[in-house]
Amino acid sequence: MKTQNPIHQEVQEYYGKVARESGSCCGSATSPEKIQNTLYPVELLSELPTDVANFTAGSGDPISLAKLQPGETVLDLGSGGGLDCFLAAKQVGTSGRVIGVDMTPEMLARARSSADRLQVRNVEFREGYLESMPVDDSSVDVIISNCVINLSPDKPQVFREMFRVLKPGGRIAVSDMVLNRALSEADRKDKEKWCGCTSGALQVQEYVDELSKAGFTNIRVEPNVEAIVNAIDNGQVRAPENLTKDQLKEMLLEDLRNWENAKRTMAAPHKITARKPI
Repeated sequence: MKTQNPIHQEVQEYYGKVARESGSCCGSATSPEKIQNTLYPVELLSELPTDVANFTAGSGDPISLAKLQPGETVLDLGSGGGLDCFLAAKQVGTSGRVIGVDMTPEMLARARSSADRLQVRNVEFREGYLESMPVDDSSVDVIISNCVINLSPDKPQVFREMFRVLKPGGRIAVSDMVLNRALSEADRKDKEKWCGCTSGALQVQEYVDELSKAGFTNIRVEPNVEAIVNAIDNGQVRAPENLTKDQLKEMLLEDLRNWENAKRTMAAPHKITARKPI
């Protein structure tokens, strides 16, 4: 792999700890008894062991967004414990294949162990940085990613790499955190907030502009309202003492409707799609 950036090191250490402790930093808490991951439709997760289904550091459901087809080659950026890869593998079938790229050894070890246990044969996990992917040019039909691109210290380079590895006509389906306005310099340098998927996030127009510069077309960046509502309903976004859950929900939905002019500075999960021209 290329020389590690200090941000890479911080993120790698943070998510290595998540992998070792079997935690779930953004989704529901893990449970050995039942599936608690509310980011995906229940039917997507129903055939997976609970420890695999519940282990996520994601912010949404890129699988449903991608509309995968049998025989496609899928690349998962920041594949973590492998959940999205396993879901994608089922949808593309034995004639398709899935490649997961991650820079964190502990996550790769966990994903490979789960793949062996599940006997998933059309998935492979590769160690590498998103800024320099170990993937051939024009070899991928679909790129998915779940709350990872914001962690990169060089997102324009990630978008260039995404464009490079996609086949002409290929598409991306990404869940990522997006800001409504610029953060302070202090917040941008806050390592904990960066690892927590806020300090490194782009604004909507920045996302559109950088994808466009990389060559993408048909770009859409939309708030993931369903994920936000689910997070509130499941207690992942706590209401202040003076607000009920319903009041918090209405307040945040109003902020989403007036995203760039909202009263507070926020990062929220968004659905991002785009295509590489034919």
